[in-house]
Amino acid sequence: MDLCCNSLTGKIPKSIGSLKKLSVLSLQHNKLTGEVPWSLGNLSMLSRIDLSFNDLSGTIPKTLANIPQLETLDLRNNTLSGFVPPGLKKLNERFQFENNTGLCGIDIPSLRACSAFDDSTIEVKQPQGEKDTDKSTLHDISDSVYLKSHCNQTHCHKPSSKLPQVALISSVITVTITLFGAGLLTFLRYRRRKQKISNTAELSEGRLSTDQQKDFRASSPLVSLAYTKEWDPLGDSRNGAEFLQEPHHLFVVNSSFRFNLEEVESATQCFSEANLLSRNSFTSVFKGVLRDGSLVAIRSINISSCKNEEVEFMNGLKLLSSMSHENLVKLRGFCCSRGRGECFLIYDFASKGKLSSFLDLQESETGRVLAWPARVSIIKGIAKGIAYLHGSNQEKKHTIVHRNISVEKILLDEQFNPLIADSGLHNLLADDLVFSALKTSAAMGYLAPEYVTTGRFTEKTDVFAFGVIILQILAGKLMLTSSLRIAAENGEHFGFMDEYLGEGFDKTEAVAMARMGISCTQEIPNNRPNIETLLLEINCMKSE
Repeated sequence: MDLCCNSLTGKIPKSIGSLKKLSVLSLQHNKLTGEVPWSLGNLSMLSRIDLSFNDLSGTIPKTLANIPQLETLDLRNNTLSGFVPPGLKKLNERFQFENNTGLCGIDIPSLRACSAFDDSTIEVKQPQGEKDTDKSTLHDISDSVYLKSHCNQTHCHKPSSKLPQVALISSVITVTITLFGAGLLTFLRYRRRKQKISNTAELSEGRLSTDQQKDFRASSPLVSLAYTKEWDPLGDSRNGAEFLQEPHHLFVVNSSFRFNLEEVESATQCFSEANLLSRNSFTSVFKGVLRDGSLVAIRSINISSCKNEEVEFMNGLKLLSSMSHENLVKLRGFCCSRGRGECFLIYDFASKGKLSSFLDLQESETGRVLAWPARVSIIKGIAKGIAYLHGSNQEKKHTIVHRNISVEKILLDEQFNPLIADSGLHNLLADDLVFSALKTSAAMGYLAPEYVTTGRFTEKTDVFAFGVIILQILAGKLMLTSSLRIAAENGEHFGFMDEYLGEGFDKTEAVAMARMGISCTQEIPNNRPNIETLLLEINCMKSE
């Protein structure tokens, strides 16, 4: 169930707990109030809960910690308070709770320890037969707080006022001992790990030195990094020392591909709003300047939005790092921060921005009108980028379907060369977020009709979106009307060409391009040409 970003109001109904087959609940970025329903704990198939950026209050129900399939819980930016159920600790970084200042707990990183003054830290045991109110407890001391009556009505004495004090003191002592033990255990584990790392790795100038590493397989210019089941992608260092444990899986990652958080913060001036380029429900993009002076675009992704499995995430990252083409936005590197709970992708900066910014121009913006040769060149460049993804290049064996190509995903560099953005990004993101991103594509007409019935993406899905982009570039418009499509089918250039071009275009090539766009958007996938055929046709045009 994905209802994010819809300005929904009111409370989350308790009846939602009856949807036994629900696997994802995404209600982030709404205006929901009230408490988190305890009934969510009844949903045994629930793997992801995102209630972030609402105005929810009250405590976190203990029942959430008992959901067997739960992998991600995001409760950021609410007004929740009280004790965090200890069972949620197993989610590690996939439990997000920032900006809920009233929350407290035990042995959960970045969460303050509870004190005797916190609400809902001591639970009074309820008489048998009363319903659980889902109030959190610091420790189960109910037997000492709730006392059964052993006196008759005429000889009862008032309960001693010392009992609550005894319970409170014992609770504080228990918390102190627990925190001391946890701190000691953490220190011992740190020393043991540090000794192990010092015996297996040498660090030089903040990078991994492999000169004397017998356990590493050289594959210049790449180095192999091993990690175990305990491997954590959210490391803040470039050197990769946290990878050096007993091998469980091997991935090839360029050592210079990994940035540290300090470099990312320096590039973006600590993620200054002045450097913010765009933001949506799961990601933000900042403009940055690296220490060598090069301009970059840095995309931040909350870890709760990423793939749950480490192997999936690393495979996706490996795929992104392996792609290299003149018409794809170049990925310079990545950084994952445990402290911030975010991963960052560092791309080359495209100075001219999105292709969409050159469409739907007003009369006062005629200076931004793309000339005809530039339009042909842009269409050709997009085709070349898609052909690379689809494996037309003999050196590249795997087919990659972009899934979400649009004029918003086409960036332009200083020379107006088109660069396809977000290629392969879906391999890093959680499936429900990938599906949510398709809503915009469907609304703008980029999503091929067969996806509705098959739910599958193929190369012909990308070809369909490419056809829509061709028609948008020719018309200079984002929205394509039925009359424009009819004019394109009939070869009537005056009915589909951008009026701001006047007579400044090749009519024969314009008609050929329009018919190409129509053929790409045929309803039946097999009737659409493949990208190689389209590229051959475009190469025959002389206006570039």
